[in-house]
Amino acid sequence: MYTVIQPAALALDATGTPWSEQFGDVYHSHDGGLGQTRHVFLAGNGLPERWRDRRRFVIVETGFGLGLNFLATWAAWRSDPSRCGRLHFISFEKHPFSGADLETLHRRWPEFADHARALHARWPALTPGLHRLHFDDDQVCLTLFFGDALDGLAQVSARADALYLDGFSPALNPELWSPRVCHLLARLCAADATLATWSVSGKVREALGHAGFVVEKAPGFGGKRQMLRGRFTRRADPVPEPTDRQALVIGAGLAGTAVANRLATRGWRVEIIDSASRPGQGASGNLAGVLRPLPSLDDNRLARLTRAGSLYGRRHLEALATCTVPPRWEACGVLHLARDPVHEAKQRQVVELQQAPADYLRFVDKDEASRIAGWPLPLGGWWFPGGGWVEPPSLCEANLLSVGAQIHRHFGNTLDCLERRDDRWHAIASDGGSIASAPVVILANGVGIRQVAEASPLPVRSARGQVSHLPAAPGSVPRVVVCRLGYVSPAIDGQRCAGATFLVDDDDPAMRLDEHRENLAKLDFILPGFASGLDPAVLGGRVGFRPASPDRLPMIGAVPTGERPAGSTLLAHLPRHPGLFAMSGFGARGLVWSSLAGELLASQLDGDPLPLERDLADALDPARFLLKPARQMRAEE
Repeated sequence: MYTVIQPAALALDATGTPWSEQFGDVYHSHDGGLGQTRHVFLAGNGLPERWRDRRRFVIVETGFGLGLNFLATWAAWRSDPSRCGRLHFISFEKHPFSGADLETLHRRWPEFADHARALHARWPALTPGLHRLHFDDDQVCLTLFFGDALDGLAQVSARADALYLDGFSPALNPELWSPRVCHLLARLCAADATLATWSVSGKVREALGHAGFVVEKAPGFGGKRQMLRGRFTRRADPVPEPTDRQALVIGAGLAGTAVANRLATRGWRVEIIDSASRPGQGASGNLAGVLRPLPSLDDNRLARLTRAGSLYGRRHLEALATCTVPPRWEACGVLHLARDPVHEAKQRQVVELQQAPADYLRFVDKDEASRIAGWPLPLGGWWFPGGGWVEPPSLCEANLLSVGAQIHRHFGNTLDCLERRDDRWHAIASDGGSIASAPVVILANGVGIRQVAEASPLPVRSARGQVSHLPAAPGSVPRVVVCRLGYVSPAIDGQRCAGATFLVDDDDPAMRLDEHRENLAKLDFILPGFASGLDPAVLGGRVGFRPASPDRLPMIGAVPTGERPAGSTLLAHLPRHPGLFAMSGFGARGLVWSSLAGELLASQLDGDPLPLERDLADALDPARFLLKPARQMRAEE
C-alpha cells in the first residue's frame, strides 16, 4: 500500500530554532545545531579517525531532519586527506522538508553553502521509498528513505560502521527509540559498529543493551550534561569484498553500459563486448524512448520499481550533462491519458489517495490535457512534469565516455559461448579465440542471453517491437510525450516516434506495413484525428527485439544453475554460477530501469548498501522463477 508522505512544515520556536509541528520538538539543540553534530555524532563515533584509509565507510542515521548531520559529515570527509574511498550515508525521514524549505534552512550554515547547493540540486521528489543521490564524483552517496523508519530499517540492505541516533525526544517520538528499532539497527551493524546519541534515556539504554550494544554515558554538548556512546558487540556477517575488481560485460545497450558505468565509478576495470560497431544499436537503438513511472492504486512492485527507476534515471541523466558528449534528452513532461471514463476515474483516484507531490504527478482533466498536448482530447489523465524523452544510443555512449579509460571496448565482436577456467570467465568468439576475460561476467546482451548455455534457466522471451517515424516540423504539437496504449514523441530532428508494437516470440526483423498501420491506429487513439493523411506505406521506422520476463519485472543478479535442492524455499538456497550475473527482462522499460538496475548490480558486486528495498531486490532476482509456478508468474502484477 502506498505511503503518503506529509512534508515537514517550516517553523521556528521562540528562540529561532527550527521546530517540528508534527512532534512538538526542536530539530537540534538550542546551543547550536552544528556544535551538537560535531560533538555528539562525529566525535561520538570516533570520526573522522575511524574512516581513515578504509575503502568504504557506512553511516546510518535515524532522522534526516534538516540534513545538518549529513552536510557536516560530508564536509569533514572532504577536508580529511586520509578519508575513506567511498562514504555511504543512509538516513530515514518520515516528514521530509521540501527542497525550497531546505534552501531556506541551510542559509544558517554558510560554511556548507557548496555542499547544500549540491544537495538541493539533487533533492528527490517527496515520494515513499529509497532515493539514492551521488556527490563528489560518486565518492559520497546519500541514500534516503522517505517513510516510517520501522518500515525502512526492515528493508535496507547494508552493513553500518556508525549509527547516528537522532530522532526527536523519546518522550515525543517513542517509536523511533523502541526495542524494535534498536534490533533493526543491530541487524544492519558491522562487527565493529559504534553509535552515538544525545539521549541518555534509561529506556533507550535498556533497549540498546538488549539489541547487543554496550553503551556508556559521556559528556554532552552545551547545556546537556551527558550523551550516549556505544559499540555493537555481537557477531555480524561481513560484507563479501571482491578481491579482483574486474568485470566482463556482454552487451553495450542500456543495460550493459549502465552497469559498466556504475562499476567503473567504483574503480572496477570493465571489458565490454558487443557485436555492433558502437553502443546502443540493438533493442536500445530507437530514436527516442519514454522516461516515466507507472502508478497503481495498490502501489504494487511494478509501480514502486518504475517510480524508483524513473527518478534515479533522471538524476543519472542530469549527472551526465558534463560528459564530453552528453545524452540527448528533454524533460518535456509526459501526459498519460486515460483509456476510457472508468480508467480516468481510477487515475484521478490514484492521485487523490496518494497525494503525490505536484512536481512528480498530478491529474489533469480533458481541458488541461488538451492544452498540454496542443490537441483536443476526449479525456484527461496523469501528467508527469519531470518525465520526458531520451535518445537511448546517446545515453549508452555517455555512460561509457563519462568514465573514460576504466572501460575497454571490444566492439565488432560476437560472443559464441562462455568458458570458465582458472576462476575466470572467457568470452569465446566463433573462431575459438578469447575476446576478453574477467572473474565476473554480466550478461546484458538482450535476447542474445537465450543463446548462452549457462543462462538457460532464465525464462527470457523475445518481444518484437516496431516503431514508426512520422515527419514533424520543429516545434509542432505535441511538444510533450503523450501516451495512451502507445506513445508519440515530440519532434526530434524532423521526425517523431509513434508506437510501438509488442509481439512475443516473433523473430522477423523486417519492417511491416501492418505494424505501421497498427501504430497509426494507436496514434489516432492517443490524439484523435492526428494520423489523418499519413500513409503507412511511406513511413520509416525501426524494428528491435526486447528481452521480456513472465512477470514483467527485470532480472538482475546472480544467474542460477537451474538446480533446486530438496526443500529449497528461499532464494539464498538456490545454487548460482560463480561470478555470472544477468541484467535482462526489461521489456519495453529499458530507459526506466537501466540506470537504477546498473547501480543495483554494481552495489551487489562491490559490497555497497543497496539502492532498492530488500523485497524489491528479491523480486528482481533471476532465480525467483525456480521458486514460482508458471501460472503464478503470469498472474502477478
